[in-house]
Amino acid sequence: MRIETIDLKHLKKLNFPICACIGYFDGLHKGHRVLIDETIKIARQYQCESALITFDPDPWVTLKNIPEYELQHITTMRQKINLAVEFGIENIIILKFDKKMAELRPDDFLEDVIKSCNLKALVCGFDFKYGYKGLGTATTLKKNADFKVVVVEPVEEYGEKISSSRITALLNNGEIQKANELLGHPFEMVGNVIQGRHKGRTFGFPTANISVAHEYVTLKPGVYACYAIVLGEKYKAMVNIGHNPTMNFTQYLSYEAHILNFDRNIYGKRISIQFIQYLRPEMKFKNLNNLIMQLEQDRFTVQRILK
Repeated sequence: MRIETIDLKHLKKLNFPICACIGYFDGLHKGHRVLIDETIKIARQYQCESALITFDPDPWVTLKNIPEYELQHITTMRQKINLAVEFGIENIIILKFDKKMAELRPDDFLEDVIKSCNLKALVCGFDFKYGYKGLGTATTLKKNADFKVVVVEPVEEYGEKISSSRITALLNNGEIQKANELLGHPFEMVGNVIQGRHKGRTFGFPTANISVAHEYVTLKPGVYACYAIVLGEKYKAMVNIGHNPTMNFTQYLSYEAHILNFDRNIYGKRISIQFIQYLRPEMKFKNLNNLIMQLEQDRFTVQRILK
């Protein structure tokens, strides 16, 4: 697998032909998967390598002048790349989307940027736009390109288009199962385990406090049934997202995972949390005993859900 970066300051043509799909691909959901599968199929027909062309940063940073820290995503760039490769893509091409690239006329974007990718074929969604103010469309691309262009129609689930914004709204509302169904894979947050106050350990529920990237979508606060992937192994876990109102209150949203049947020092280690189901909202309990009783019930529920 190769990762190539293309920017207007250092334009160079790839020295190997590819068939590629193009888009921002946040979440790599089922709709994106159709583009990827079509790309791989065409690459086999043309006997060349497959590629995914994406943008960095998110085009909204440049087009809408939105700071990166204010944008929320389902996947980080690293996750996006890993998923694309898992789905069979052989090369990743990252377009450095700055103001100069955004202001290219559609013809210039096609000539200077797209053609530098040495394309045999390009797969895009029906709503793909390119060039200044999005004046270039899938239709104009098909008309003006000197390579094969395949336009994929919207992919629907339950009569509605699958989109990153639709999935984001589901995640915001805690509708994890529906979001995962549209994604075609579990929603996953990756972060590092950081030092906490060790309160949970004193009453039998030690937790791994997780520092996650600011760009992740905001999940509904509460308790979730999850899988935790740490030290190369997969474990059942219950994860609390919130402020810990009963004890150990935190001003900012915290992510704490109680990993079942696990007792190892993992401070500083990378951990992945796959969200499977929302259990309940975060609650403030009258006393510690009530909290423990609820946590025991939550742990039983997680074991039942993930059995």
